[in-house]
Amino acid sequence: MRPPVQERPPPTSWARSPDAGARPRQRRESMIRYYTADRLITGDRGRCIRYGGVLVDGELIRWVGPSHEVPWRLRRRSEHVDLGPLTLLPGLIDSHVHLALDGAPGAMDRMRSASPAELYALMLRNAGALLSAGVTTARDLGAPGSLGVRVRDAVRSGLAPGPALVVSGAPLTVPDGHCWFMGGAHVGEQALRQAVREQTGAGVDLIKVMATGGALTRGSALSEGQFTDRELAAVVDEAARAGVPVAAHAHGTAGIAASLRAGVHTIEHCSFLDPSGAIAPDPALVRRLAASGVHVCPTISERFTERWDRLAPGPLPALPTLYRQGVPIVAGTDAGTDGAPHHAYVQGLIGMARLGLPPAEILEAATSRAARALRVETLTGRIALGLRADLIAVEGDPLHDVSALRDLRLVVARGQAIRSPSRPPCPDESVQ
Repeated sequence: MRPPVQERPPPTSWARSPDAGARPRQRRESMIRYYTADRLITGDRGRCIRYGGVLVDGELIRWVGPSHEVPWRLRRRSEHVDLGPLTLLPGLIDSHVHLALDGAPGAMDRMRSASPAELYALMLRNAGALLSAGVTTARDLGAPGSLGVRVRDAVRSGLAPGPALVVSGAPLTVPDGHCWFMGGAHVGEQALRQAVREQTGAGVDLIKVMATGGALTRGSALSEGQFTDRELAAVVDEAARAGVPVAAHAHGTAGIAASLRAGVHTIEHCSFLDPSGAIAPDPALVRRLAASGVHVCPTISERFTERWDRLAPGPLPALPTLYRQGVPIVAGTDAGTDGAPHHAYVQGLIGMARLGLPPAEILEAATSRAARALRVETLTGRIALGLRADLIAVEGDPLHDVSALRDLRLVVARGQAIRSPSRPPCPDESVQ
């Protein structure tokens, strides 16, 4: 039986707070709220509190636990937001997005022809779409120049709504290599070191390096490596001097192995493509990945899930093999690339479920483990005392079925409540 709750507001009062839809901003004394729900998933390896409560003071979580245990001295100063039968859980984290791409076919070509001002506006819109999907933290892994830093800072200062952003600069690549047109093409160890110094000086949170070719660059070979071991090691070493991690884009098996040898911190895609283009996970390399603790973001998106629903899925991604062998997986959708719109984050989680990952594993990959991969675990990823108040509320129980995350009813980002998601962009909306 559900414990009695004092001072329950009218049934609709939770849906619209005085700050609903507002942009996250500086703490105010009036922003002390006590959220209660029939289920509270903390993000700690599937832990669920029945009839739980979270007290939010400004941007931070002041208390969390069973609702009948909340200290009265805290409770009496707060506005009660009773979510009733909903499930309250940490805000979601998309570990791999591209805000400068619009998610429709031909996204890369439109990005190349857009002006910096157009891209900046597009990136702010896409940040808002992520937030509307319940994504309260995202890692942008490649935009031209310093646009990522500018957008991160605009959201952080409250100029535009969006998730907290962790951003790289233009991906480091080779001349005519994958995404060379973003401005990150360099030749040789010294040039790469200089590029890392310039990007960290401009304020990036991490370095992105294209260890292999990619599908969206004409003439680029996905299975082939783009850098020598010494060059990749130089990137990691220079980034370490600046105190930032390195994310490596790697589809081919050789590029995955080279990235692991270089000491990168996350591997994106990790497709295990052999020279013939077949998906062929190397058992010994998979075991080394698992032992290393390097986080892998397999970038399962709406594109994969829709293909699965329409047709036989064909060759399966390497994800099931990686999961079974204990490789730490984080959720990321490659949002912005063709067929991966920013508002469709949950479709990627559903795709992970189709590939056999259990709901508790997927939720961890989308919250607490993703926070560790992004090095923001002391800020977000769990509902815990002192962390940022990044929360969502959904119908149903996502520990039973992750598709419940589509029934989003509330988003709280950095303590600010949003009544409901804004209209997602149409797939054909793009920079003209």
